[in-house]
Amino acid sequence: MPFDSKIFNPNVFDRYVSRIPNTKRNELIKAGVFRVRNDYKSRLTDQVGGNYITVPIKGLIDGTPVNYDGSTNITATGTDTYSQGMVVIGRAKAWTEKDFSFDITGEDFMDNVAQQVAEYWQTIDQDTLLNILTGIFAMASGENKKFVDAHTLDISAEETNNVATETTLNNAIQKASGDNKGIFKVVILHSQVATNLENLNLVGYLKYTDANGVTRDLGLATWNGRIMLIDDSVCDASAGKYTSYVLGTDAFTYVDCGAKVPSEMARDPYTNGGQDTLITRQRKLFAPYGISFISTAMAGLSPTDAELKAGTSWELVKSSGGDKVINHKAIPIARIITKG
Repeated sequence: MPFDSKIFNPNVFDRYVSRIPNTKRNELIKAGVFRVRNDYKSRLTDQVGGNYITVPIKGLIDGTPVNYDGSTNITATGTDTYSQGMVVIGRAKAWTEKDFSFDITGEDFMDNVAQQVAEYWQTIDQDTLLNILTGIFAMASGENKKFVDAHTLDISAEETNNVATETTLNNAIQKASGDNKGIFKVVILHSQVATNLENLNLVGYLKYTDANGVTRDLGLATWNGRIMLIDDSVCDASAGKYTSYVLGTDAFTYVDCGAKVPSEMARDPYTNGGQDTLITRQRKLFAPYGISFISTAMAGLSPTDAELKAGTSWELVKSSGGDKVINHKAIPIARIITKG
């Protein structure tokens, strides 16, 4: 008989010994593309209610030198300063388990919940990053659109050569950053794209030599020298098209801002004969390098998923005068859209 979504058969049931496996790999979270800045916590406390921070960025020196001929005056110029807007994303979730579930099964289902909380939030964080990537590639005006066009290689509409080959990745990162393409270190792609590359013998595996002198695979694959991570949940595969992401090691600034009470248990002895609820909360900052979140784009004090996915919520980092934007070639974020 079923009770509270738990399957209980008194004839064959002894104890719950396993749980449904989580098939999401969460490779984006594990990809090493975060630049951790815990020092921003204090800045967040000092600025706009602790949910939005404006970080100054120093500009480069530039200008044309004058002729040094003994009669031409030397002119001086200053450097521009830029600023990036970063937002804290707050999320909360709770799970309830009834006492009676334990009474009829002898299994502590709340313990099962507690063992999965960290993995659950890892999945939520990855979904948040995907929402941000969706948003920044939805920017549709001015210099922002130039970034999107330059950092997107879409060959899916080609009649031929519409799948990933030996030149696709190199072409994509050169299109994005030109001679600065070395900033890209990791490519995250769908298993179908990875399988096609493997079938073409375009995937290499990093190796090591053990203490006995035997060479073994590390289990890490590379494509054109970039670490290749496979995760179907990261890479959009809608309408027969596959979106892969290419990232640098500093693609996102990350801060775990914390919550006053990150987790707690609540006991209700009355409802359903008694039940326990595990409540969890988190506040984290994920900021794509060189791209600002616009504070007025959110209606509340934490952006919703829909607000993160909106192109109007994002813009390239601007100078203090608003007349210049960061060179998009410095942004280590790109995407490739293929038929496979």
